[in-house]
Amino acid sequence: MGREDKETWKANYFTKLVQYLDDYPKCFIVGADNVGSKQMQQIRIGLRGTAVVLMGKNTMMRKAIKGHVDKNPALEKLLPHIRGNVGFVFTNGELTDVREMLLKNKVQAPAKPGAMAPRDVIIPAQNTGLGPEKTSFFQALAIATKISKGTIEIVNDVHILKAGERVGASEATLLNMLNISPFSYGLQVEMVYDSGTIFEPKILDIKPEDLRERFMAGVRNIAAVSLSIGYPTVASAPHSIINGFKNLLAVAAATEVSFKEAETVKEFIKDPSKFAAVAAPAAAAAASPAKQEKKEEKKEESEEEDDDMGFGLFD
Repeated sequence: MGREDKETWKANYFTKLVQYLDDYPKCFIVGADNVGSKQMQQIRIGLRGTAVVLMGKNTMMRKAIKGHVDKNPALEKLLPHIRGNVGFVFTNGELTDVREMLLKNKVQAPAKPGAMAPRDVIIPAQNTGLGPEKTSFFQALAIATKISKGTIEIVNDVHILKAGERVGASEATLLNMLNISPFSYGLQVEMVYDSGTIFEPKILDIKPEDLRERFMAGVRNIAAVSLSIGYPTVASAPHSIINGFKNLLAVAAATEVSFKEAETVKEFIKDPSKFAAVAAPAAAAAASPAKQEKKEEKKEESEEEDDDMGFGLFD
C-alpha cells in the first residue's frame, strides 16, 4: 500500500481532529517535550479504550479548530493554549482517572546539557566508587569530598540543580558518572477542556470536602458580618435567635420573670449543688471504663505471675 500524499494526509488529519472534537466533550492539552516515539506508543497502548492521543503541528490544529468554530464556538477557547510542543488527549471517561494514567506513563531519563530541570536535584552523601583522579572534577563544582578506602566519598548532600534551571555540562557529566537519572518524562497536562469550559489541571485536585469547607467558611464570614452590622440573613438568623434566647435567660435569672426554660436555670442558681448532682453520674460513667481497663491489666499480670507457679525451667 503506497504512502498517501501530503494533501491527502492533511485532509485526513483535519477530518480526524474535527471528528474527535465532536465525539469527545472532554480533552487534555498535553505537553510532549522529551517524549520519544517509543514512549508515545506505550502511552497510546496504556490509554487504549479509555482515551485517544492526537499529536500534530500547531498550525494544523489551529486551522482545523478555526474551521469548526462556527459549529462549536466554545472550541475557540482552545486556541490560545496551542503553543509549543503540545497535543490532545480526548476522552469520555473521568478526567481524574485519565490524568492519573498519563502521570503513570513516565520514563526515567538522564540529565542532558542545556535541558531545563523540571525539579530540584540533590545528590545524597555517598561513596561514589570513583578513583582519586576524579577529585579535581568535584573540586571544580565546589563539592566537599574525602578519600575513603581508595575512592571518593561525598561528605554532604549536594543541591546540584534547581527546578527551572538549565543543566550545565559539568552537572550532566557528574550525574551520569554517578549513574543518576534524576528526571522522568511523559505527557504533561497543561490545560483541561470540559464541555466548553477550559481550566488548569490543579482544579481536578479539588475534592468535595474542600468545596464544603470553603462554602462553610463563606457562610461563617457572612454570619459574622451580618451580626456586626445588625443585618439579618439566613446565615446569621440561628446565631441571632440563640443570642436572643441567652438574653432572655439572663433577664429571667435577674428578675421575677419566668418561663419553662428559665425555671431550670433559676433552680441551678438557687442550689448550685444540683450541678454536682448532675455532673457526678457523668463523671462516674467516664471513669468506670478506665478503672475497668486497669483492673483487667492487673488481672492479666497476676495470671502471668501465677503461670510460673514457682517452678524453673529444669525443675
